[in-house]
Amino acid sequence: MKIGLIQQANCSNIEINVNKLKDSIHRCASLGAEIIVMQELHNSLYFCQTEDASMFDIAETIPGYSTETFGQLARDHNIVLIASLFERRAPGLYHNTAVAIERDGSIAGIYRKMHIPDDPAYYEKYYFTPGDLGFRPITTSAGRLGVLICWDQWFPEAARLMAMRGAEILIYPTAIGWETSDTLEEKQRQLEAWQTIQRSHAIANGLPVVAVNRVGLEPDPSGITSGIHFWGNSFIAGQQGEILATLSSEKEDTTVVEIELPRTEKVRRAWPFFRDRRIDAYKAIVQIMD
Repeated sequence: MKIGLIQQANCSNIEINVNKLKDSIHRCASLGAEIIVMQELHNSLYFCQTEDASMFDIAETIPGYSTETFGQLARDHNIVLIASLFERRAPGLYHNTAVAIERDGSIAGIYRKMHIPDDPAYYEKYYFTPGDLGFRPITTSAGRLGVLICWDQWFPEAARLMAMRGAEILIYPTAIGWETSDTLEEKQRQLEAWQTIQRSHAIANGLPVVAVNRVGLEPDPSGITSGIHFWGNSFIAGQQGEILATLSSEKEDTTVVEIELPRTEKVRRAWPFFRDRRIDAYKAIVQIMD
């Protein structure tokens, strides 16, 4: 299975951003990609740095502009495409939603982000209602895809539930970066934590993990902070957490990586974590502990 990753630096012009994505999709498809993954909220700037009601105007329906635009690309290139959109579900009801688009341009399925952050410069609770679809893989012609989004990547429960329901790959469109005042040491700690937690999902579940981040500095519209420097470093890890490819921390990039899906069976036979789970002893995990 060949998977394409598109790591992009965005501007305020959605048309420019989408045209760059089209070029990158063409490039990945020409290299044989069967699945292509784009970053979180890839059409626009990361608008969640501030709480601005006018930003709701860029939300879109599903189906709508993006599913039609990228659906045509999926048809043209015979690929499965993972898009990440600001969904307008109903008046006043919005989600951060990933869409798996089939080779024929149809919508194979959607995932609505379940874990919503609310931190300085990441004011997502203002914009997004938590997802209501749970953790269920999307079945496509390229396999069963465990699609999650950004903040979900810090929660092992999300990855495990996707794996237990038959996901063959875990996929995380992402928008994460550094606050510009952080020290170099702190930046390195954050980046390594981000990589480590996702590699641990690969190991614990015996599945490949695909994480696609945006890159570049996006200013804070309010001027309160110096903005977010999205750290790129999009990567693919194999079933034992081994890094198969990593992109730049500073620039736009694409890559196509071949992964060996049958290896999941071999790894799980050698490391039978699923066999040795103690589900009889895990009830306390859904409780608040003293």
